[in-house]
Amino acid sequence: MNRENYDLTMQRIAARSQGKRLLLHSCCAPCSSYCLEELARSFSTTVLFYNPNLDTREEYDRRKAEQIRYLRETGLADFLDCDYEPEAFREAAKGLEREKEGGARCAVCFRLRLERTAREAAARGYDFFATTLTLSPLKNAERINRIGFEIETACGVSYLPSDFKKRGGYLRSVELSKLYGLYRQNYCGCAFSKTRTDP
Repeated sequence: MNRENYDLTMQRIAARSQGKRLLLHSCCAPCSSYCLEELARSFSTTVLFYNPNLDTREEYDRRKAEQIRYLRETGLADFLDCDYEPEAFREAAKGLEREKEGGARCAVCFRLRLERTAREAAARGYDFFATTLTLSPLKNAERINRIGFEIETACGVSYLPSDFKKRGGYLRSVELSKLYGLYRQNYCGCAFSKTRTDP
C-alpha cells in the first residue's frame, strides 16, 4: 500500500496558493521555525498558540513567550493567542491516562488542538488551517493528517496536509533554534510525555 507523500501534496497546494491566508497551529517556537520558513514562501500566515495539553502554567507561558519572540524577530507570521485550558485536555484524555505515548491519548490531543484551529480559521475567514505537529520525528504524520482531513469535512475550511520532517525539516528546526537561542523543551508537553524526548 502506497502512502501519500504529504510533503509533496503540501508543496503542490502551496504553489497555487500565493497570498492565501493560513492559520497554523503551533506547539512551540522550535517546531514552528522551519514550518514558517517553508510556508512564508506562499501563505500569509498567522500562528495559533492553542496547547491545553501543556502540564503547567509555567511551561505554557514559557513556550508562548518564545513563540511570540520568534515571530517578532523574524516577522514570518502574525500571532493569535488562546487561553490556557488544561481542563479541556484532561477531559479529552480521561480514561486514556495509561495509553502508551503515541497511542490513542495522543490522537485525542491532536484532534483537540486541530479542531480548535479549524474553528478559529472558519470563523476568521482563513483559507486553510494546518499544524506544526508533523515536524517531530516522534509523531505520526499519517495519523495527524487523517485527523486534519476529518476536521476539514466537519468544519468546512481547507486543511493543508504536511510532513514537515521531510527534506531535512526537523534538522533545519534544530539549526534555527540554535540561531535564535530558542528554548527547546525535552518533552512533548503533557505530564504523560515527560519520559520521552520530543522537542
